[in-house]
Amino acid sequence: MSSNAYEAMPTPVGRTGLVCGPLLFLGVLFSPLPEGMSVEAHRLVAVVLWMVMWWVTQAVPIAATSLLPLALFPLLGIQPAKEVPTAYMNQSIVLAMGGFMIALGIERWGLHRRIAFHIVRLIGTGPRRIVLGFMCATAFLSMWISNTASTLLMLPIALAILTSLEEVLSAKQESGERPDLSRLSLALLLGIAYAASMGGSTTLVGTPTNIAFLGVWDQHFAEGPEITAGQWMMAFVPLGMLLIFCAWVLLTLRMPPQPQLAALGRGFFRDRIRELGPPTMGEMLMFGVFVMTACLWVLRGKFQFQDHVIFEGWATWLENWLAARQIAGSFTHRFLHDSTTVMAMVVLMFCLPGGRDEQGKLRFLMDWETASRLPWGLLLLFGGGFAIAAGFENSQLSVYFGTLFTEYAAGSHPLVMVLGICLLLTFLTEFTSNVATTQIFLPILGAAAVSLGIDPRLFMLPATVSTSCAFMLPIATPPNAIVFGSGRIRVLDMVRYGILLNLLGVLLITAVTYLLVIPIFGIDTQVLPSWAK
Repeated sequence: MSSNAYEAMPTPVGRTGLVCGPLLFLGVLFSPLPEGMSVEAHRLVAVVLWMVMWWVTQAVPIAATSLLPLALFPLLGIQPAKEVPTAYMNQSIVLAMGGFMIALGIERWGLHRRIAFHIVRLIGTGPRRIVLGFMCATAFLSMWISNTASTLLMLPIALAILTSLEEVLSAKQESGERPDLSRLSLALLLGIAYAASMGGSTTLVGTPTNIAFLGVWDQHFAEGPEITAGQWMMAFVPLGMLLIFCAWVLLTLRMPPQPQLAALGRGFFRDRIRELGPPTMGEMLMFGVFVMTACLWVLRGKFQFQDHVIFEGWATWLENWLAARQIAGSFTHRFLHDSTTVMAMVVLMFCLPGGRDEQGKLRFLMDWETASRLPWGLLLLFGGGFAIAAGFENSQLSVYFGTLFTEYAAGSHPLVMVLGICLLLTFLTEFTSNVATTQIFLPILGAAAVSLGIDPRLFMLPATVSTSCAFMLPIATPPNAIVFGSGRIRVLDMVRYGILLNLLGVLLITAVTYLLVIPIFGIDTQVLPSWAK
């Protein structure tokens, strides 16, 4: 289900959920205490079930449901009132805020349109290449701006080119020369939706579930190694490319060549680029900020493959440079975080002029009117999930469920367990909020891994990426819902292609976990790290 669907659902389902949520809470709260579970953990289960009921049915706005821990955790003795609010503003949420502001700046100056048009024109304008071009452009944008925004940008462009092709080809109807565009339309629109989810999973700021992972990781394994943007991209950009290629092949497998469409496509994109005109000063400066932010993110931390360090990272260089001049004080590279970098660039955006408006006043790369469009509901959803994750840790509920998981999984090969986790979460998020699912399951998986004597990253990393691979249903993700709303796609079509991609995604994520994630993150599958004990 869309994690951006923040409004209440005024339907019988929503009204039923409004009543059933508190009733479920009371039923669990006054039920007998399960053996081995603490009182605080039992009360937390009651709160989580209430929240899940309201999240699934959207009885009230999803962001409002996320506020329940602020009231219920102190009242039920789960966590003190002074501690609960810290979950709603931590470094992971600051990173998300900064990433959203960079995205708003890109949209404010129209840079995303120019990038999209040039990528599509560069890849080609034949039917198959048009689909690939749109998928690559959507995926690239989704790496840096929200999946929803990238889909909303690319969909009108796709519909415009389809309409233009239909109009031109309809003029040739009398001569009998009218290729069927239904297959191109289906492949193009589904390709955009799928690529948005695939591209978003390849960067830490590309999708909310990755931010959710960071928050849970920092809460439960604060002594563990930092998960950097560079490591994430090294591991998961190849996965994203594989998924996009497989989706493109699947969607265009039976598409006829239709060479007469290539010339029409070239003219369409040439005209769109000409309409944009030359890049403005604001676009060029915003592009510079965007590239600088990406480089600072990627190059901040250590790059290594197994035990071989490829690159120390600029943060370590800065620490060494300051220490050599005896001006470092207590500073170390661990003081820094990707949120530090992005907030420095956001402040710079408020200071850099990008041009003048019609009245001759300076327009800065970012102003508060634009910044105030931040998705505050999503940030509150993050906070609610992080509060649940903190409650899992404080009440030892994650340990309780982890022990149960261990009893069932004991003796299984880690590869089989990773495959099962990916399969479960991929299909579960077809119906549930992917952010909420991530924040509820990751603490359990982390504790289960520790109980089994396995590095928790082996379970948590593939689980996180799996929640971005829901391709079957319109309600599964915002991109799916957006392209379905065009009226050109049937649910049956989405299910037919989506179930194959879901299964393919499970296999690819499992394979990439063993081929790339383990060596890049330095995971030992046989030994529990000391920081996890």
